[in-house]
Amino acid sequence: MGKISGFLKAVVSEMRKVSWPKRKELTRYTIVVLTTVVFMAIYFGLTDLGISSFMKWYLAL
Repeated sequence: MGKISGFLKAVVSEMRKVSWPKRKELTRYTIVVLTTVVFMAIYFGLTDLGISSFMKWYLAL
């Protein structure tokens, strides 16, 4: 039980040292992440559509 309490005290100590982002930074980071996710989803969707169309064309020969 002593190891667990020592671990939790160390966790609390380290969490106090963390530099948390301000609201403006957090908003900016969130927008960057969401934009990247949307871009990658569109990119992979179009790539999948292209490969699928090519395979249908190739198999129809």
